[in-house]
Amino acid sequence: MLKKYGYVRVGAIVPELKVGNVEFNTEEIIKEIKALSKEGVQIVTLPELSLTGYTCNDLFHQDILLDNALEGLKKIVEKTKNIDIVSIIGLPISLDNQLFNVAVVIFKGEILGVVPKTFIPNYSEFYEKRWFASSINAISDTVTLFGKEIPFGTNILFQDKENKNITFGIEICEDVWSINPPSNEHALNGATMIFNLSASNEIIGKYEYRKELIKMQSAKTISAYIYASSGVGESSTDVVFSGHAMVAENGTILKENNRFDFSSNSIVMDIDVERIMNNRHKDISYMGVIPKIKYRTVYFNLKDTNENLLRTYPAYPFVPKNEEKRNLRCSEIFNIQASGLAKRLKHTGMKKTVIGISGGLDSTLAFLIIIEAYKKLGIDNKNMIAVTMPGFGTTDRTYTNAVNLVKEFGATLREISIKEACLVHFKDIGQDENTFDITYENSQARERTQILMDIANKEGALVIGTGDLSELALGWCTYNGDHMSMYAVNTSIPKTLVRYLVKWIADTHETTRDTIYDILDTPISPELLPPTKDGKIAQKTEASVGPYILHDFFLYQFLRNGFKPSKIYFIASITFKEMYEEVEIKKWLTFFISRFFTQQFKRSCMPDGPKVGTISLSPRGDLRMPSDADYEIWLKDLENV
Repeated sequence: MLKKYGYVRVGAIVPELKVGNVEFNTEEIIKEIKALSKEGVQIVTLPELSLTGYTCNDLFHQDILLDNALEGLKKIVEKTKNIDIVSIIGLPISLDNQLFNVAVVIFKGEILGVVPKTFIPNYSEFYEKRWFASSINAISDTVTLFGKEIPFGTNILFQDKENKNITFGIEICEDVWSINPPSNEHALNGATMIFNLSASNEIIGKYEYRKELIKMQSAKTISAYIYASSGVGESSTDVVFSGHAMVAENGTILKENNRFDFSSNSIVMDIDVERIMNNRHKDISYMGVIPKIKYRTVYFNLKDTNENLLRTYPAYPFVPKNEEKRNLRCSEIFNIQASGLAKRLKHTGMKKTVIGISGGLDSTLAFLIIIEAYKKLGIDNKNMIAVTMPGFGTTDRTYTNAVNLVKEFGATLREISIKEACLVHFKDIGQDENTFDITYENSQARERTQILMDIANKEGALVIGTGDLSELALGWCTYNGDHMSMYAVNTSIPKTLVRYLVKWIADTHETTRDTIYDILDTPISPELLPPTKDGKIAQKTEASVGPYILHDFFLYQFLRNGFKPSKIYFIASITFKEMYEEVEIKKWLTFFISRFFTQQFKRSCMPDGPKVGTISLSPRGDLRMPSDADYEIWLKDLENV
């Protein structure tokens, strides 16, 4: 089940080990491989020279150790032939009159390939060149093991027969520390996963450096990087090992183990190779370097039996869960927005701005952005003309908050009711004022935009737009109404992030917070329909378009990761299982797809606005999408789940 969505379950084992005791190590490795197989692991790696131990030193010149290593390998091949798991084992192998430190890949009783280490450390506490040759010195490209000729070399990739995106390459320890790791070529030639068998000892600061190294290599190669290093049992003489295991994906550590454990331990994670390939397709520079090495591909066929997804996806992909990171993100976004607006004002030579202020979150954020831009340029807040335009649906709460906000910051307040103008307009076009349809609503939005634009002309000012990313994605804006402005500061900010930004500004800046806090507590609404009898908001946006938490999740997975609707539904059902029924998730995802496609014409002529994140809907940059694209295949994909 998971394989069809592009997932492959990987593992990294740090086995309990006795240096030089191949029999003990072999049994421990077999036990751990079988245990991970029961967890649904499809590909697993062990540390460098895990059959013999890395610190055998001159014992590597003893034939008995080498012979035992081969016997141990043979036993592992035999004992794992009936389980569906690809295992990567480290041991020494003799070939071409030399001894190589290698990784042997086995699956279902067969040896698929042997990959030797390239960069042999010979400095500080390392002196591997005393025993091992580099892959560069290899003459043969095959090695005979147990009567069969096996591919040998660093130019080998291992690929699933059914899903070519499930392709992995191997490098060993020092290889990744070099200036040009073999994994660079592996990735350029199609490897979405890199497995590293390592024996990295511990000294002060090395843990952090090693972790950053693996993160960076996975980011640079746009791949998953699975790393397993020798455990405490490997420690001998002057060096101590901790048994560090990590799984990284495209610059993020998905999982790591607890180090310094004397017992065998392991980590398991689901890798999303579909996401990796989507990132590579978008990054046109990725294949800017032409691969120099001709590769050989060895095939295997993984069973697709896993149904429970191990990895999680944040319900708020645009909002960091960690408060410290969230605050840093808000600070960065606030500065980007304000600086973008300040540049536009400086370039045009204008000091005045016009904004429609509704008492809602979006206009509040845009208002605060203008205040910050003015601060950067030394412009008096009185140059901001904040216009509140009560209509048929305006409530006392939002009106009061709008007025108070403007007054508290010393901006220029103007109040212009749109009721009379809209009634005249209704009469002109033959609209019944008691028919609360789309014409009734959009007429109010366009009247407000006309007022703002004309005031801007009269005052020599810029109209600052307030609409956000989520509204643009759904087309939840009136064409040539709130859809239009002269500079739109919120166009890269999703609705789920707007709330956090406004609260962060209130908490960290010198403001009168009571008004902003009440705005934060106000239901999201365009207030275009008459309020209830008790004066409360009758029209709540999420009742019409669905929960923004879902739509922002859909938007992120659809554009950032390029996932199919069926996969988005699959992970959304897991992520929101405590909040929404599956039928509701499917309903709103169907709604999202249809709206996203049919409303592209609004985004094709959206105004300028600062890009702040990885997702932007600007037709001049991130989204080159036809306004008349058919979305049938996307809906069909969702119907089949």
